[in-house]
Amino acid sequence: MAKIIAVQTALPRHIVHQQEAKEMIYDVFQHTYPKIERLLSVFDNGGIDTRYLAKPLEWYKEKHSFEEKNQLFLEEAIKLGEEAIKGCLDQAGARYEDVDAIITVCTTGLAAPSLEARWINRLPFSKKVMRLPIWGLGCGGGASGLARAHEYCLAYPKANVLVVAVELCSLTFQVEDLSKSNLIGTSLFADGAACVLVAGEESQLFQRASRPLPVIQQTATVLMEDSEEVMGWDIKNNGFYVIFSKDIPSIVHQWLEPQVKGFLASQQTKIEEIRHIVAHPGGKKVLEAYEESLQLAPDQLNVSRTVLSQYGNMSSATVLFVLEQYVQKEVHPYDLGLMLALGPGFSSEMLLMRWE
Repeated sequence: MAKIIAVQTALPRHIVHQQEAKEMIYDVFQHTYPKIERLLSVFDNGGIDTRYLAKPLEWYKEKHSFEEKNQLFLEEAIKLGEEAIKGCLDQAGARYEDVDAIITVCTTGLAAPSLEARWINRLPFSKKVMRLPIWGLGCGGGASGLARAHEYCLAYPKANVLVVAVELCSLTFQVEDLSKSNLIGTSLFADGAACVLVAGEESQLFQRASRPLPVIQQTATVLMEDSEEVMGWDIKNNGFYVIFSKDIPSIVHQWLEPQVKGFLASQQTKIEEIRHIVAHPGGKKVLEAYEESLQLAPDQLNVSRTVLSQYGNMSSATVLFVLEQYVQKEVHPYDLGLMLALGPGFSSEMLLMRWE
C-alpha cells in the first residue's frame, strides 16, 4: 500500500474570467469563422468561471511558432513545478533527501532532458533519485502517475515518491485553427501544476501522519479498443492541434459504468460503498455523464465541479487539484474513495482509496 501524505498545487499569475476569454475568441475569429457567435455558447455552458493562464489574453491573439511556445512551456513548467514541489514537502515536513523517486506527468510540451532533471539540479534532491517521466496520457495522467507511485511503493515499501503533474494547456491554442475542437478546447483548457507526496507503508512518513489520509488500495487501467481518435493531439509544424470527439459524454455513459463496477467488484466493493468520488472534471457534460452512469448522489461531485469552475481543465493536473481538496477536508477514518480520470487511448484510470 501507499499513503498520500501531502498535495500542493501551483498556478500561473494571469487569471482570466470566462466572459473575457469568450470576447477574445470572438475578436480573433469573427472575420474567418461565419458561425462563431452561435458556437460561443460553449463558453457559457461549460461550468467554468475563471481560469489561470501562462500569458495575458492579448498574447494568444497573435501567432507564435512551436519553438517559441515550447520554450515558454519549459520556463513556466519548471517554475510551477518547483513551486508545487517546495510547498508539498513543506506541508509534509519532509526533506528533499527523503525523496527516492520523481514521477513527472505532462502532455502539453516537450522536454529532453525531462522536467524532473531540471528540478533535481535546482533543488537539493539526491542525485541518485529515480526519474520516471510519463508523457501522452493527457487528462488521465494525474491518476496514472499516482498509480505508478503506488506500484513503486509496493516494490520498495520504504520509498517516498513525488508525483508532479505540470500542464500549460493554453500554449497549445492555435490562432488559425477553425476546427470546433480548437474552440471547445479554448473554452475549457487552463494551466496549472500539482505535486503529491506518496509514501510506502514502511516509510517513516507513512507512520508519521497525525490525521486520516488516503491510502491507495488498488488501481486499474482500461483501454477502449480502437479508440485512438476520441481525444488527443495531432502534432504538426505549428505544434499541438487538439482532438475532441463529440461522443465523449455518450462514451462515458455506455462504457465507463461496467469498467468501474467491474474494478470495484474485484475488490469486493460496490459503488454504493464509495463515500468520496475524486473525479477529473474534464467538462460539465463529462461530470454529468459520471453522475448519471454511476448513479451518484447529487453532492458526490461537488468538489470536482468547484475545481472546474475555479480553474478549468488543466489536463493531468486537474484531478490532483480535486485530491488536494479531499486531503484538506476532515474525512472519517476508513471512508472509501474512488479516483476516476479519462484520457487519450481512449482509457480510464481508477484508484480505490481508504482513509487511514
